[in-house]
Amino acid sequence: MPSYLDTPQGRRIAYHLTEGRGPTVVFLGGFRSDMAGTKAVHLEAWAQARGQGFLRLDYSGHGESSGAFEEGSIGDWAEDAFQVINATVEGSVVLVGSSMGGWIALILSRRLQAKVRGLVGIAAAPDFTEDSMWAGFDEAQRQALEAEGRVEQPSDYSDEPYVITRRLIEEGRSQLVLRDALPLPYPVRLLQGTADEDVDRSVALRLLDHAEGDDIRLTLVKGADHRFSTPDCLALIERSIVDVLDLTKD
Repeated sequence: MPSYLDTPQGRRIAYHLTEGRGPTVVFLGGFRSDMAGTKAVHLEAWAQARGQGFLRLDYSGHGESSGAFEEGSIGDWAEDAFQVINATVEGSVVLVGSSMGGWIALILSRRLQAKVRGLVGIAAAPDFTEDSMWAGFDEAQRQALEAEGRVEQPSDYSDEPYVITRRLIEEGRSQLVLRDALPLPYPVRLLQGTADEDVDRSVALRLLDHAEGDDIRLTLVKGADHRFSTPDCLALIERSIVDVLDLTKD
């Protein structure tokens, strides 16, 4: 059973915390994903075997947390993660963000500052509401979004379509990280599959070029898709986290 945190914003956030040595590894999931996903559960078991602190959570409107998905936005979900981390982790953290979680990790790096000792991005998708969703809408979709407040798009991961709200797009513009300086003064490992149909490798290269730091590395995996959940991909995620942990001290 998960634990729950009631946030100052009135949201009830579900999470699982594994006590262990620091830094605590924090897994941040993707858009409409949840903390019961393959990567989150696999990495929790891996952390427990190491005696490493580990935290996974469901943003509001996701998984076992309160709220409706369509009511949320990037800023809300980053705030949910921020509140849970602050309430449950006393020491430092290594942020591991998958897809949208990679964007949220970059937002949190600004807010948590010295608490962050490293970051691993898995098909990280910074600024995707603007650069992928909004940029990809045709004029009819943009007009529908303005007039009706929402548009629907098919999903490769569910029978239910994605509902994209006007608030998701507009609030996302206040959370963009690739338009201003992005200092990442700790080890950063970015992982990207070449067969990813949701996040193009150009996004990973743009993030690599834009971020400022002395130890930022990008690994491209030929043939890996957006899920990045094959045994080889999971093992690479583990090695990347260990690489970061070995360079940090709690």
